[in-house]
Amino acid sequence: MPDLFVHFREKLTVDGEQVHFAVSEDGYRWRQLNGGRPILTCNKGDGGCRDIEIVRLKDGGFVLLATDLCIVRHMDEHHNVDWKQLNHNGSKFLSFWRTDDLIRFSPQELVYFGRDDFGCLWAPEVLYEEKSGEYLIHWGSTVRESDYNHMSIYACTTRDFRTFSAPFLFFTKDNEILDSHIVKHNGVYHLFYKNSSDPSMNLHATSEKLYGPYQNDDAFQQIMESMAQPGAYEAPTTLILSDGRWCLMLDFFGCEKEKMGYVPFLSPTVGDARFERADEAFSFPYGFKHGHAIEITDEEYERLCQAYQK
Repeated sequence: MPDLFVHFREKLTVDGEQVHFAVSEDGYRWRQLNGGRPILTCNKGDGGCRDIEIVRLKDGGFVLLATDLCIVRHMDEHHNVDWKQLNHNGSKFLSFWRTDDLIRFSPQELVYFGRDDFGCLWAPEVLYEEKSGEYLIHWGSTVRESDYNHMSIYACTTRDFRTFSAPFLFFTKDNEILDSHIVKHNGVYHLFYKNSSDPSMNLHATSEKLYGPYQNDDAFQQIMESMAQPGAYEAPTTLILSDGRWCLMLDFFGCEKEKMGYVPFLSPTVGDARFERADEAFSFPYGFKHGHAIEITDEEYERLCQAYQK
């Protein structure tokens, strides 16, 4: 089946930090839609969006969530950013849209989860639990209790994306963690996340229960440790390719701004996290930044290509 990749672009202009679409018929060769221009433009909150998630709802239609943040607006004349200030006091909401057909969208909303002590809400992702019928929304936050100096993964649940449970701590460690990605295969939950230090790299942990405890995957950690600049990757996301292989994408930021983007890794078996880097097997029109890919139908693929062909 074809795939849709929803992402943002790393640019020195505001149009990069908006919602962009790309499609692929096999998961390997991607092409931009809408001429590389934004599909959705934020007009509320910080005026931009990053870390974009798309969810196909069980009762039809789709939901998009994103970090309410525009880094370009926070740069000084040398393009420097005070990240500490931003995770202490920025992104208090998540941007939100609904769509039935991926063409027409509801107006942008800012979702507030009812806690004033969050310093930020970054990198939302969603996992649907068949047994409970609930969607788990998880993201990275700093909180007032630690003087906004320790980021952990928080979460809430919803059945309809209209009402939400109170946020709760989902996963934490002694060092800061962020960019959580959770998928379930054959009864096992796979948690990928960015470890900020000791070691600074992306890690993988597994559990037979959604809420843990999670066991670190030492073999995956050894793969990450063998990479040059392992700390310069973030935003893990996975997809199952048309040939059945499992793809891990890691967002590389250790280069010039407009050359940043996802780097692909492959495993022959879904659920087996012994990935190998596979740049030459993939093609991208530009660097995709922190997003998510989902399977779409042939009809949805054709409709998207027709609607955004220019």
